[in-house]
Amino acid sequence: MEIPNRGIVFFGTPDFAVAQLEAIVHAGYSVTAVVTAPDKPAGRGKKISTSAVKDFALAHHLPLLQPLSLKDSQFLDELRSLQADLFVVVAFRMLPAEVWQMPELGTFNLHASLLPQYRGAAPINWAIMEGETVTGLTSFFINDKIDTGEIILNDTLSIGENETAGELHDRMALLGKKITLETISQIFSGSCKPYRQDVGNLSQPLKSAPKIFRTDCLIQWQAPIQQIHNQIRGLSPHPGAYTTIQDDHGRTIELKILRTSLARGNAPENTGTLLSDGIDPLYIALPDGTLRVHQLQQAGKKAMAADEFVRGFQPDGKWKLSAFA
Repeated sequence: MEIPNRGIVFFGTPDFAVAQLEAIVHAGYSVTAVVTAPDKPAGRGKKISTSAVKDFALAHHLPLLQPLSLKDSQFLDELRSLQADLFVVVAFRMLPAEVWQMPELGTFNLHASLLPQYRGAAPINWAIMEGETVTGLTSFFINDKIDTGEIILNDTLSIGENETAGELHDRMALLGKKITLETISQIFSGSCKPYRQDVGNLSQPLKSAPKIFRTDCLIQWQAPIQQIHNQIRGLSPHPGAYTTIQDDHGRTIELKILRTSLARGNAPENTGTLLSDGIDPLYIALPDGTLRVHQLQQAGKKAMAADEFVRGFQPDGKWKLSAFA
């Protein structure tokens, strides 16, 4: 296939965006600039951290822009001077109209859900937390509202019953490459036929995907066990669903639970207790079932498998979830 000699400006920040930028570059399209987030201090040492997209752009000698403000006049002038035909946006902040209206062929975004469902910043996490079994990706033209523009293409993915947000993220990044390249091809060839998002005939209520906060990460142990399992895998590996356990003396330890599965059978005894036996390295007894714990992380330590945690921690049945202590 002959690649048209037309310029693309790419906007993105995390690894998910890198996969799409890599596909565009390897396909032979002309990337006239990459726009990503400014560097910022991160971690306890406040070491300057760069975005994954910046790292890729520098490694491939792509022109790089890191504006503090997307409305800065100098940035807008520089963007205009590139005379790019198309802007591609993946996992980036909301663009002002001065930006997305700039290119002749428009600006499209790749979103990790089947729009109009799960509009917002964290669609992968929320789809799993809500117990969805099917999700997908959508490319759409950006307009003046968040994730509401005309749809260009979409495709679906199934979600495994124990799949985590991190695992789904990686599979969606691969599928995203296909959708991104096909969307660009259709726009450049003039065969693109976008259509409006229909929210009037949905089979289920419209669900949103807002930014994840720490309050969303606290495990609600009074919820049904399936909902707890969904919350844990929907927040794994980052930011991680957390809880605290407490012993008979009132000492507490904070834990992130990163990977679980449901054990079938009757409701167990010792409800709300962190247990270990010869069959399961670690499990949690809940009113409506048993939750096997496969991976977890103690505050200030690295993530570890359950059997490794048990060897070092040696739970003796006296540690209970704080919600049941």
